Amino acid sequence: MRIGFGYDVHALAEGLDLVLGGVKVPSAVGCVAHSDGDVAIHALCDALLGAVALGDIGKLFPDTDMAYKGIDSTILLERTVELIRKEGYEIGNVDITIALQAPKLRPHIDQMRARLAEVMGVEVEAVSVKATTTERLGFEGRGEGVSAYAVVLLKGNVLERTLF
Repeated sequence: MRIGFGYDVHALAEGLDLVLGGVKVPSAVGCVAHSDGDVAIHALCDALLGAVALGDIGKLFPDTDMAYKGIDSTILLERTVELIRKEGYEIGNVDITIALQAPKLRPHIDQMRARLAEVMGVEVEAVSVKATTTERLGFEGRGEGVSAYAVVLLKGNVLERTLF
C-alpha cells in the first residue's frame, strides 16, 4: 500500500470559469491558471504521483508547455491514473478537501464525486470530496483564492510490478 498527499492553490479573478472536481461551478470568479485551474484535480494528481514517487503535476504537465494551455484537468487526471496503473497500483480511495469561502459547494459535491470516479475508473464510494470555508480567514476567506488538499491510498504489489 502507498499513501500520497497533494495540495494546490489558485488565485481567483472575475470573468473566469470555476472548475472544481471536474465540474463547472456557477460563480462570478474562477481560477487564474495555465490549465482550467481545477485545484481539486491538481491536488489529487499530486497525491497520486507522490504515492508512487513520480514527482508532481508540474513535472509531468509543466505550465511552460503550451500543450497544456487551457487543458481540461480531467485529461491530466486520466493520464496520471494511467501512469499509476503502469506502476502496478490501483486506487483504494481518495479524499479531497476544497477550501473556498464562496460559492457554497455542497450542491455540487455529489456531481464532483461521480465525475472524479468516472475519470479514475473507480466506484463513487471510493471518492470523498468535502468543502470548507475558512471562516473569512486567510486568502480563501477573503475570496482571493481557493485551495485543495488530497490524500490517496493506493493498493499494489511491488513484486507483480517488477515481473512485467
